[in-house]
Amino acid sequence: MKSRLGALAIAATLSVSALALSGTAQAGATFDGVKQKGYVQCGVNLGLYGFSSPDDKGKWTGLDVDMCRAVAAAMFGDAEKVKYTPLSAQQRLPALQSGEIDILARNTTRTLTRDTANGLNFTPTNYYDGQGFMVSSKLGLKSAKQLNGATVCVLPGTTTEQNVSDYFRANKMTFKPVVIEKNEELNKAFFAGRCDALTSDASQLAAIRAAEVPNPNDYVILPELISKEPLSPAVRQGDEEWMNLVTWAFYAMVQAEEKGLTSETVDSAMTSPDPDVKRLLGVTAGNGKALGVEENWAFNIIKQVGNYAQSYERNVGAGSKLKMPRGQNALYTEGGLMYAPPMK
Repeated sequence: MKSRLGALAIAATLSVSALALSGTAQAGATFDGVKQKGYVQCGVNLGLYGFSSPDDKGKWTGLDVDMCRAVAAAMFGDAEKVKYTPLSAQQRLPALQSGEIDILARNTTRTLTRDTANGLNFTPTNYYDGQGFMVSSKLGLKSAKQLNGATVCVLPGTTTEQNVSDYFRANKMTFKPVVIEKNEELNKAFFAGRCDALTSDASQLAAIRAAEVPNPNDYVILPELISKEPLSPAVRQGDEEWMNLVTWAFYAMVQAEEKGLTSETVDSAMTSPDPDVKRLLGVTAGNGKALGVEENWAFNIIKQVGNYAQSYERNVGAGSKLKMPRGQNALYTEGGLMYAPPMK
């Protein structure tokens, strides 16, 4: 009996060791693949002002684009080593699952199903949002609860579609959905008067209103937010090394804001006596080795992309056409939800 138990114990130990080794090999697959090809393939929106859209010269900008640039800066020391794959809402998850892209940074809501059955791992939320409704100012509406019987333009295959059904049902109201697969065509339908309301994340509605109509005051976003929409970059499950890099690239931007480091001041901060700053910038070594990159990985992010506040303000905040207040996206010290774990 003892020898049989001993044999089972040895077999179990060998099995665990084999699993650990296979897990390690799998975990580095994306990380090693990105490093070998020399750039990050990033899935982004087809064109959403403030988050990911090309300018008139074809250069991609936005809050989500900055996330991709931060990862490239951490991996290669060069924030420009990114290639962008524009994706519709229906294309985005399959593109990540199939390996067509390395990271999905496309205003995507983290949900339990996507985090489990869809085989994805979400990294920290880079924008806390909620779903709302936009209507013509001519309707004189003040509340979403006045939309009973309305026609509502909505994208199919999204959390938005489910949320709007849940909201109307919960409030004992009815609505007629107008479902169109492409954002551009959906927006045109709304502005042409085919729908009484357009529903999406409030940030997306603000972007549409700012970028696609001659007079934004002709449309109003109703005050109710009917859902929680934590918009988060995603990677495939099983790529823990890659997920670590994407995760901490974002946290580096948040901690830089916490410490008052900007792209303009980060050079002088290299002589800071603050131990947290020294670890962040790689003056005190260790974090780079833990992530499999150079010790100055976070310095490169801050220098080339900026801290979270800089990214926020130029893309969706005061320096943009959206002028969205920080709100929930402020630092935890200022009443918001943004918080970087200790980088030690």
